[in-house]
Amino acid sequence: MAPKVVILCGGLGTRLREETEYRPKPMVEIGGKPVLWHVMKLFAHHGMTEFVLCAGYRGQMIKDYFLNYEARNSDLTITLGDHSSVRFHGTHLETGWEVTVADTGELTQTGGRVKRVEHYLDGDAFVVTYGDGLANVDLTALLAHHQAHGKLATVTTTRPLSRFGIVDLESDATVARFREKPQADDWVSSGFFVFQREFLAELDPDCILEREPLERLAAAGELVAYQHDGFWQPMDTYREFQMLNEMWEAGKAPWAVWEDDE
Repeated sequence: MAPKVVILCGGLGTRLREETEYRPKPMVEIGGKPVLWHVMKLFAHHGMTEFVLCAGYRGQMIKDYFLNYEARNSDLTITLGDHSSVRFHGTHLETGWEVTVADTGELTQTGGRVKRVEHYLDGDAFVVTYGDGLANVDLTALLAHHQAHGKLATVTTTRPLSRFGIVDLESDATVARFREKPQADDWVSSGFFVFQREFLAELDPDCILEREPLERLAAAGELVAYQHDGFWQPMDTYREFQMLNEMWEAGKAPWAVWEDDE
């Protein structure tokens, strides 16, 4: 049985204020679809279609989006004045997704959001990720890696591209070459966590997931990395929002692995 997927959707998104003043960041659109939809499509491609969305800031917009999903994505026939007469025609590729939208508080920290949806989680393991980070992580391999090492948690790591080009200099300060945005040497967390259910005992309603809970797991030797060498890009700034839309419009969106399903 595939694990449930917890997606953190409640932050204020202050660094993307141009787009988030009136909507939560996961509802900011890439190619006409919320970035949250893109994240969910990746999981569905790997057979994970049960989602728990931890809403907060303007979370009603997320609820409205999924309440009206059939109308948005299907032809329909309605007899005006008779609401029970609505008929949807055809199907879409998201048929069968189970989506729970939970209000976890506007100012709640990441660990607290996960703790507050504990009662929606069952099974031995669950996945946690962010509602604004796009990647082509092999989630099937991630789950297999987690099951094989037998520890409490797995974090997906990647080596991001530098924000700046590098200038290599000779000893006399002569410019040897330019390197456009090389890959960093250090690994960073890109989200896409897998946790055993016992990890929920490490959380409290006010904690930050990425601090004390994960630090304690690391100190205990219970946190293992899954190294991802492919594409990963969070959407934290307006520049990144524009870049991701340009990639989608150019047909060069590495995260859209689900296109093989269509």
